[in-house]
Amino acid sequence: MTKPHPLLAILMFLYALLAVVALWRTLSTQAFDLLTLGVFPVLYGLIMRRFWAGVVLKIYLAIQTVALLALATAAIIAYQITPEDVVVIVRGQNIPISAIVVTALIVMTFQFWVAFSNKTRHYLKPQPIA
Repeated sequence: MTKPHPLLAILMFLYALLAVVALWRTLSTQAFDLLTLGVFPVLYGLIMRRFWAGVVLKIYLAIQTVALLALATAAIIAYQITPEDVVVIVRGQNIPISAIVVTALIVMTFQFWVAFSNKTRHYLKPQPIA
């Protein structure tokens, strides 16, 4: 199996886009964090088919999950205190919280599905030298 299966290819493409955004964010803010720059070793491992890439991908997903749970917990607490102040505004557009929650659930579910797929494990399995 020389090429990744289609779902892994989609995930790798999304991670490549995220890597570009992470690099741009790091250069523009002069600050970095594990959540944004952690995509680089994951993407490198997936592209180069390294045996450790599956573990790094799962660790990166765990970091994303913890960050998302922390954000959700803070939002729920803030909503209990002052519901009118819990809004997400991007470039003047109010984004509904329900749309953010659904999008986050879909993205996280997709990543977990691909990360724990047998096809992904098979793709990352070391190939014997012929």
